[in-house]
Order: sequence, then structure tokens, then C-alpha cells
Amino acid sequence: QVQLVESGGGLVRHGGSLTLSCAASGSIFSIYAMNWFRQAPGKQRELVAGVTSRGNTNYADSVKGRFTISRDNTKNTVHLQMNSLKPEDTAVYYCNADITIATPTLTSSSYWGQGTQVTVSS
Repeated sequence: QVQLVESGGGLVRHGGSLTLSCAASGSIFSIYAMNWFRQAPGKQRELVAGVTSRGNTNYADSVKGRFTISRDNTKNTVHLQMNSLKPEDTAVYYCNADITIATPTLTSSSYWGQGTQVTVSS
């Protein structure tokens, strides 16, 4: 069993900063990509940022230059530093990871956290 637990969401003013964290736990053999998605009311879930096990990153155009994704492979954690936040960044943010579990056999799947709310006031 694998769990992804997010933390760090909250309410912040326009121009403020927040850092989201996500920790993966369970019978983990390896983690390839770790990603942050978000979903605003009435909109589809979208990829915000991702980082591979080798440290390669990608970002949505709307957050480039403002958000930074990082991960600690020794702790199976991923973080999203969000600066210069805008009201349009308001959404539920989800951690996602491509994880290979060790038991009973090596099996790779995509896992999701429960989501954390980020609200940016204008």
C-alpha cells in the first residue's frame, strides 16, 4: 500500500508565497516522476509542475518563473515553492507520483494524494 500525503496549503494574499509538500510512504521500490496538479472549480485538472528521479523538471507556462518544484529522493518527498501567487492560482493542489512497489512483485502505478486547498485573495 502506498500513500501520498500533502501539506502546506492555505490562504494567502495576492503576491504572497506558499510551499506545498508531499511525502510518499509504503512498500516503495522506486519513484520515477513526482508531479503537482491542480484543479480549480469548474475546470479540468491540470499539470502544474513535474520532476523526474534524475531531477529533470517541467512547468506549466502559467507558473514558469514563479513556482519551483524540488524533490528529495532519500525521503520520497516533493515540494512546490509558489511565489508571486495570483488569484487564478486558487485551486485544490494534488500530488501525483509514478511509483513502483516492491510487493508482491514489482508493479508500477500512478498514485494521488488527497489534495490540499490553496486560496489566493485579491
